[in-house]
Amino acid sequence: MARPNFSGRAPNSKAQIDADAFSINEFCARHRISRQLFYKAQQEGLMPVTFKLGTRVLISREAAAAWRRAREAATQAANSAA
Repeated sequence: MARPNFSGRAPNSKAQIDADAFSINEFCARHRISRQLFYKAQQEGLMPVTFKLGTRVLISREAAAAWRRAREAATQAANSAA
């Protein structure tokens, strides 16, 4: 049986893969980062844009994809400058 992630769902559940928005816990589990790292990098402006729905803080699928592209581009720029 698959080990559940922070949200209590199996990491490869179809609902999580096809979600249009992720909670902070789901985003962190999906990208294999800790919540502590998420909040530290968010203070530095290095995390995706979030939005609130009631009291929930969510990250859209599009924001997560844009964040991944930005992180990849920053890494490539740093590697080519070295």
